Amino acid sequence: MRFADIPGLPETKKNLISAVKNNHLAHALLFHGPEGSANLPMALALSTYLFCQNPGEEDACGECSYCKRMEKLIVPDLNFAFPSISKEKKDSESEDEKNHELANFRNFVLENPYGNIHDFIYYSGFEKKQLNISKNAAKRIIQSLSLMSFEGGYKIMLIWGVEYLHPSAANSLLKIIEEPPAKTVFMLITSQPDQLLTTILSRTQKVLIRGFSDEEIVSHLVGSESCDQKTAEQVSMLADGNLREANRLINKVEDEQISKVRRLFLSCYTKKFKDIFNFADEFQKYDKEAQKSFMLSGLNVLREVMLKNADLNELLRTTGSDREFIDKISKTVLDENHVMKLYNTFNQAHYHLERNGNAKLIFADLSMKVLKAMMSRTH
Repeated sequence: MRFADIPGLPETKKNLISAVKNNHLAHALLFHGPEGSANLPMALALSTYLFCQNPGEEDACGECSYCKRMEKLIVPDLNFAFPSISKEKKDSESEDEKNHELANFRNFVLENPYGNIHDFIYYSGFEKKQLNISKNAAKRIIQSLSLMSFEGGYKIMLIWGVEYLHPSAANSLLKIIEEPPAKTVFMLITSQPDQLLTTILSRTQKVLIRGFSDEEIVSHLVGSESCDQKTAEQVSMLADGNLREANRLINKVEDEQISKVRRLFLSCYTKKFKDIFNFADEFQKYDKEAQKSFMLSGLNVLREVMLKNADLNELLRTTGSDREFIDKISKTVLDENHVMKLYNTFNQAHYHLERNGNAKLIFADLSMKVLKAMMSRTH
């Protein structure tokens, strides 16, 4: 991954290269930005630039042995840490298991550089598993950085999904993040900096990666021959700066969660209690990530309803039958006050699912609140 592989973001690339050239690069960087931004690709591009034997004014050369190996993420001095399945006896994990996890992560990054943690979970078959970056993983980080550089240059520790650091792991890394060995750079990657410990935040230099502009997404989609100009322009409006979402829309990956939200709202509107509680039984059988995805889809629907009620139709991102659904439930079914209450309700449900609450009870409680909101509006 080189800077040239990332669409747009010229200001961020310029600032990072300038920091390297002027020897002002911090030893601990926190790359953060919205989902679907270039958090991870930008960290990888900077790593390539630091390793490159013949760096140019604006990018790595792309020709030296380091650049070629970075295309496959197999530079020995590039270390990775990422969320993994919690295990009671992590120390007993074999070298083969560790190598398999690392190879799996490398493949995921190469195939999905703009992917999120949910994509990684499904890619790795971790559904219904609890993930974190454990204290034992932190020990391995410290051990790997205590060794000499393999090739005498930089050593880089890239921690993806740093919000998954277990508190004990985060605390054990504080000292080495603050005072790393010479020519060692920490690159922490997250889309949720608000979930990090303040002790971690205070030891890093923040690198904000903004979302992509519509023009940058269009240029990338057309340049990569993913679609034609007209389709790219339509997709860029729907993606709202999220390149992961843009790729999803181009690949026509069907989002079944919106139809499930429609099903819930219809059952509540028609007061079909049997359907609601059957749905709760079904919801409990979903894996955790699918349950949380349902809540996020509900939040997106409510956002669309708020925009519709405010007559901001130009900002609506839904199309087809989903747009018809938004039109039907806006104003006549849910007014501004009810939408705001339900928005908070979906947020709370997502919060409780994150903390391993009973999925069936959470869904049933959510359903009753949706039903109550609709009944009070229609009477």
